[in-house]
Amino acid sequence: MRERRVAQGARRARDFEAFVAGAAGRLLQTATLLTAEPPNDNPRARRLLTHALAHTYATWDRLRGEDPYDRTRRRLAVRFARGAWHRHGLFRPPPGGVLGMLSPQERLVLVLRLYEGVAEEQTAALLGLPAERVRAICLRAMATVLHPPRKAVPKVVEVAPS
Repeated sequence: MRERRVAQGARRARDFEAFVAGAAGRLLQTATLLTAEPPNDNPRARRLLTHALAHTYATWDRLRGEDPYDRTRRRLAVRFARGAWHRHGLFRPPPGGVLGMLSPQERLVLVLRLYEGVAEEQTAALLGLPAERVRAICLRAMATVLHPPRKAVPKVVEVAPS
C-alpha cells in the first residue's frame, strides 16, 4: 500500500515537472505581458506564475482529463485580476512599454484574446462579463496600443529682451 502511494507521488511529480518544463516559458511570457514588466526584470510576473503553478500542482490529481495549461492560465488570469483590482487605486509608477498605457482589465482582455487566443465567450465567462463588454474592452485596448495618445507638446514662449 505504501509503495503504491510512493509510486503515485513520484509519477505525479514527474508528470507535473514535464508540464512545467513545456509550459512555463509561455506562461511566464503571459504573466509578464499582464504585469507589463520588462521581460528581464519581472518579479511580479514570476510571483504570479509561481502562485498559479502551485495551485495547479495542488489540484493536479483532480484534473481528470482537463488541460493543465488551460487551468493554470485561468488561475493566472484570475489571480492577476483580483490583485490588480485591489492595487489599481494605489499610487505606483505606471508600468512601462506599450501595454503599460492600458488599465489592468484592458491588459488582461487583450492578452487573453490576442496572445493566448482564448475565445471571446470563454474570456467573458472567466471574467464574469458579457461577451459584448469583452469585445468593447478588446477593441478599445487595441485602439490604444495601435494609436497611442500623443503627449502634449509644451508651448515655448519667447520673451523679448527689454
